[in-house]
Amino acid sequence: MKITVLGATGGVGGEVVKQALERGWDVTAVVRDAARFTQPAHVVVAGLRDHDKLAAAIEGRDAVISAVGSRDRGPTTVCVDAARAAIDAGAKRLLVVSASGMHTEGDGFFTRSLVKPLLNTFLKHGWADMLAMEDVVTASGVDWTVVRPPMLLNGPRTGKVASRLDGNVRTFTIRRADVAAYLLDAVADPTLIRAKVSIAHG
Repeated sequence: MKITVLGATGGVGGEVVKQALERGWDVTAVVRDAARFTQPAHVVVAGLRDHDKLAAAIEGRDAVISAVGSRDRGPTTVCVDAARAAIDAGAKRLLVVSASGMHTEGDGFFTRSLVKPLLNTFLKHGWADMLAMEDVVTASGVDWTVVRPPMLLNGPRTGKVASRLDGNVRTFTIRRADVAAYLLDAVADPTLIRAKVSIAHG
């Protein structure tokens, strides 16, 4: 399998690269700063506006995985910009990491009515960016998958992941390593093409 990873120096993106290499996949990592990337993958140094470099990094790949995320809580468009850049650069199969936090389908009353409104006061800018990203991706003509995890934790992969297509999983955390494994499994899963799936620790 040949994949290109956007956000390869982040927590989830780094795990995607690591686990894909362990599977023997051909991995191209798109990064802004090569000094921050130490894994033995093919590296392309490019920003999201470097269309020609991105197109070259995406051409002929089986899938693009965007694990881009904001590093602060201020206004941002980094997720939607990454999705647009991947689509414009020619991605045919695109998987993006969003979040379950701004969605309430499947949540219990306490979570929906109290927890998430409180979280929104702190995370509203990042969530708005991810919502915009989801709109761009789902309106595109690519074979997309939107993956919505809850709060991300570090630690080794557990292999225990629950998923739902019709609402959120009622678990509040998941390890980044498990998100990465789910993304890689989803690349070739036809049931997840044009699907929005919420995942959490199972």
